[in-house]
Order: sequence, then structure tokens, then C-alpha cells
Amino acid sequence: MSAEQRSHKLWGGRFSVPTAAALDALNRSIGIDYRLWPHDIRLSQAWAMALWGAGVLTLEESTSIETGLARVGDKLHGGAQPEPSDEDVHTMIDRMLHVEIGNVASKLHTGRSRNDQVATATRLWTIEIAGEVDKCIRVLQQVMIDQARAIEHDLMPAYTHLQRAQPVAGAHWMLSHFWPLERDRARIASVARSAAVLPLGSGAIAGSAYPISRVLLQGSLGFTSLSSNSIDAVGDRDFVAEMLFAVAMLGAHLSRLSEDLILYGSSEFGFVKFGEAFTTGSSMMPQKRNPDALELARGSGARTLGDLTSLLATLKGLPSGYNKDLQDDKRALFGAVDLMLLVLPAVAGTLAEITFDRARMKAALSSTMMATDLADYLVGKGSSFRDAHEAVGSLIREGERRGCELTELPLASFRDASTLFGEDVLEWLDPTRSVARREVPGGTGPDAVQAQIEEAISAIRPVRETPRGNQLAFQMV
Repeated sequence: MSAEQRSHKLWGGRFSVPTAAALDALNRSIGIDYRLWPHDIRLSQAWAMALWGAGVLTLEESTSIETGLARVGDKLHGGAQPEPSDEDVHTMIDRMLHVEIGNVASKLHTGRSRNDQVATATRLWTIEIAGEVDKCIRVLQQVMIDQARAIEHDLMPAYTHLQRAQPVAGAHWMLSHFWPLERDRARIASVARSAAVLPLGSGAIAGSAYPISRVLLQGSLGFTSLSSNSIDAVGDRDFVAEMLFAVAMLGAHLSRLSEDLILYGSSEFGFVKFGEAFTTGSSMMPQKRNPDALELARGSGARTLGDLTSLLATLKGLPSGYNKDLQDDKRALFGAVDLMLLVLPAVAGTLAEITFDRARMKAALSSTMMATDLADYLVGKGSSFRDAHEAVGSLIREGERRGCELTELPLASFRDASTLFGEDVLEWLDPTRSVARREVPGGTGPDAVQAQIEEAISAIRPVRETPRGNQLAFQMV
């Protein structure tokens, strides 16, 4: 028996010399795609049943292959590792199946190609992992809700251009990071739906020559629809790109949350105090407590963006059908998702043990942050907003010249700026009243924030859907 035969390669009959070692090393993908084995076994069992339905296999042969694959799965679950001759996970499973049931295993590959096989396995993996990512996001969102409740009635500055802008409830700031994650969940759920199109039966490029029931394959594997074109089906990696985009957006949102917390935890801000379990020390400076988990999360946004860019650059240059360039789709996909599954629990843990310095947050509020309130006051007295803006601007300049807060200016200064200012003007410089005025839905008013918290709680509440017929429910729960 030749070395090529012993390798259980799924190809090679038209070659007269062994594959070069350098090509074998480059071509071998088992280190990346090994994790697809549960899905490859599942789809192979469905294919064996479909071959029986098409009259290609006897019932005995189909049953033998299905039970043999189950035993292979047990061994892989128990830790069976690839051999040097295993080119990819499909070759590995083929080799192990031959050991289990003998030559009847050679009939399994009838009518299918690794092209539609790997596309199907990757879609199954993507559908499954979408649920895992969703669960991790919801854990972080629950921590955000808990922290929002803790600082629901505490005020802090909100920033534009990293300059103090207006006072807001602490919960309002916290939940400003909740809703981007909710959009991420929606995108990931959409990816699961997009991935639920069955390519199996497309063969290498032209479709299977055997009367395979793709509808039965769709139902047994839980896909919601069939691919419409075999050429497109084997080369379609849109769902991978969509998952990478969703993950890249998730990475960007985690990066922005991390940046806020890192800034707020600095001595210059002092709004938050980090715990000990998710921070590290300095090898030289004993006083340091470094938010390493947040800094690594901030860096993850760049890595996930790189994975997305890498795949898109690959896809845009490919001709139609399957090309071996697509072997690297899983490297990008698995790497990006693995990173998020590491980052999300670390960010959730860091945020959970953070404490807020309410006094420091309140002390950061200044009367100039109510400048818009003063303009609104004048508008209420009949001024145009343009004139009100100019009048309040002159008051800000006077306060800067005197080196004092607006609350320390005499009433005469206000009346010099606008005759519409009355003795009640100082009430409009109270940050608590400023926040209370903003009760529009989505605003920072107390009732609006309470409604927002309830909306957030509802958003992550598990939803149960009952599948109808062969259709799977892709509602993330």
C-alpha cells in the first residue's frame, strides 16, 4: 500500500507522484478545521440517510455508516487527535470511519464534494456559535443594568468632544453602552438566519448527479431553506463576512466602553474605582492598579477589524465557484469569535466589580454645563434661540474673566446679558432640575431613565419560540 493510499486522501487517482511535502504543509488545515468535527459527523450521517433514500446505499449500508460515524464522534469527543497524514477534518473522519466499518465507508462520499461539505459544516458551526456569543453579550448587558440601577439617581457630566457638556443621570451614561450591544445581538441573530441556507447537495460546483432529497437534508439538519445555485453555494461566504462584521462592530463597542471606563478610572477623572480580580499590578511601581482586561478589550477591536478586512480582501478577488483561498475563511472566523468569547466575560467581570465615586461624579458638574438651560429659559420668556445663545455666551465669557461659576455672578450681570432674565434664573443652574426637564423618551429625565431600564430588562429577557415543521427558530435566547 502506497503512502498516498495510507493517507486516506479523498483525491489523488490522477496523480502519479506523491504530493510535495512543502505543499502538504501549506495545504494541511486540520489544525484550524478540527473543531468542525461534530458538524461534519452530523451532516455525514444525514448524507448517508439521503444516499439510502436515493437508492445509492442499502439500508444496511446506510445504517452501518451512521452508527460508525457515531462511534467516530464518541472517540473524537473522548480526545482522539489527528494523525500526520490527516489533511483536514473530513479526511480524518474518513480515516477513522474506515477503521470502524471497513470499505463500506468509501461509499459515503458518493455524490458530494468537500466543497459543499465544508460549506455546510461551517454554516452549522456559525449558527451554533451565534447563540453562544449572544449569551455572553446578555451576561454583560445584565451587569450594565445592575450598575445602571446602582447609579440611577446619581448625576455626572456627559461629554462631547471629550469636553464637559451637560449633566446626565449615571444610569443614562451606563445604558448608552447597553444599546449598541443590543444592536450587536440583532446583527448576530441575522447572521444565524443568513447561515441557515443549505449548500449540501451542490457537489463540487454543478450539483449532485444522484436523486438526493435536499428537502429532507434541510429538515434533518435544521436549515430553513435550500441554496438556489450550486456554483454560488460552494463559494458563498457572505455569512462569514456578516459574522465578522457583527463581531468587528461588537469589538468596536467593547472598545468604546473600555475607553470610557479607563478614562473614568484615571486619577484625573476618578469617577470609578477598579476592583482587584480583573486588574493587574506593575512590575516596578507598587502603587499601580492597571485595568488590563479593559485595555485588552480595547485592543480586540483592532484585531476583529483586521479579520474582517482580511476576508473581504480575499473574497473580492475570487472568480466564481470554490477556490482554495476560502480555506482561510475559518482562520479569520474562528479567531475573531474566539477572541470575543474571551473578551466578553472579562469585560463583564471588570464592570461588575467596579464601584462609582458618586461624590466625585457630582463634583465634576459645573454651572456652565447648564448654559443650554439658560438659553431655554430665555426662549421661554420669548427670545429667539439665536439671541438666547448669544446672551448666554456673553455670560460664560464674563464668568471666565472673573474666574467664577455662573452661580456666583450678580443678578445685574444676567440682566446686562438679557433683560429677560429674572430673579428665578439661578434655579435654572441646578443640575438636578436640568436633568429633570429632559423627560422625552430616550432622555435623561428620571422617568425616562426608569422607562429605559425597564426596556433594557425586557430586551434581554429570554424569548421562547416553538419551531414549526422543519424550520428552526433563530431567535437568540
